[in-house]
Amino acid sequence: MGTEEMLGKENELESKNFIENFIDEDLREGKVKEIKTRFPPEPNGYLHIGHAKSILLNYGIAKEYNGTFNLRFDDTNPVKEKMEFVESIRKDVEWLGADFENRMFFASDYFPIMYEKAVYLIQKGKAFVDDLTAEEIREYRGDFTTPGKESPYRNRSIEENLRLFEEMKAGKYQDGEKTLRAKIDMASPNINMRDPVIYRVSHMSHHNTGDEWCIYPMYDFAHPIEDAVEGISHSLCTLEFEDHRPLYDWVVQECDFPYPPRQIEFAKLYLTNVVTGKRYIKKLVEDGVVDGWDDPRLVTIAALRRRGYTKESLAQFVKLSGISKAQSSCDYSLLEYCIREDLKLKRPRLMAVLDPIKLVIDNYEGEGEMLSIPNNLENEALGERKVHFSGELYIEREDFMPDPPKKYKRLTMENEIRLMGAYFIRAVS
Repeated sequence: MGTEEMLGKENELESKNFIENFIDEDLREGKVKEIKTRFPPEPNGYLHIGHAKSILLNYGIAKEYNGTFNLRFDDTNPVKEKMEFVESIRKDVEWLGADFENRMFFASDYFPIMYEKAVYLIQKGKAFVDDLTAEEIREYRGDFTTPGKESPYRNRSIEENLRLFEEMKAGKYQDGEKTLRAKIDMASPNINMRDPVIYRVSHMSHHNTGDEWCIYPMYDFAHPIEDAVEGISHSLCTLEFEDHRPLYDWVVQECDFPYPPRQIEFAKLYLTNVVTGKRYIKKLVEDGVVDGWDDPRLVTIAALRRRGYTKESLAQFVKLSGISKAQSSCDYSLLEYCIREDLKLKRPRLMAVLDPIKLVIDNYEGEGEMLSIPNNLENEALGERKVHFSGELYIEREDFMPDPPKKYKRLTMENEIRLMGAYFIRAVS
């Protein structure tokens, strides 16, 4: 067993019960009756190998527990989103084998519900319309050592907030002129809970809803509502959302959803010596450094597919990489190991000489002949192919040394070797 495989097996065993333990506990205590998971990408770029981990994890959990798996696009930011990205994501998820059946949804499908919940929070005294600019909101928020200050608009009446929010929806205000903020705790040690913005004004045409809306929910407000509306039992996400979990729970609770989803975080998948972050890949594409999102030098799913990686090899790579809370990086050689292992019995193996030197067989008679070569020495079912053999051949330069080191097993002066599928030869000059 190679180093890559041994490391992968350790990761696989280590992570086997990490998420399942939480799910088993919820089922045992009757908190959930059916397991429902989802993959919720933002349609602002192509998926990369890190997303494959999330897709296969969410789908795998649903399949293991005989549950359901949804594909849902978190399309709450029309500035960066395109239908091109929606189509590429759908294609990648289907290609990986994550079967969402007919359950493909959009966050924008729920904009009316989100608006109703925002109004409900205002009526409860849990949200207010703020006039502070984005810079002022950051200034008032404080930092990790300094508590935040309340907005001077925080104590507006419920009636005034309802009127202003309706005016925001009607398009009366310019982008950034007003926001809707949750009213939580400006002294919270978790900065995400310091009256976060949950709606902003944005006069942008949306790829799915057109010009119907000029206010859009923020991700931290929209995401828990989407999960709750779809009846998601477990929201599996990466570690950067761990600090956002209290806000996720707050939204679900304050909006009075009866069966709140449980958020569980896991570490992202990082690969050594390659660019994996979506925003960095996007910059390479937009700056023309690479030839599009499926450039074979990238590790987007489209690029890996174009290079010949199989969905089985990516699934094995995710499995061997493991699921844990600890941030770590996988060596690129593990990915290469997985594709070699997957293809070694599936595909014919062909020969190529990259750095040729000429080999002349002095005592070969005739103009040449066709020899049969197995397509795969480990899988006879793949059959044979014909290869031309003659007195003049080319071999790899490094396969011959006149003065070789010890344990050199290839062609040297006066030793005898066999050419693959052909004859024994001896170098005499």
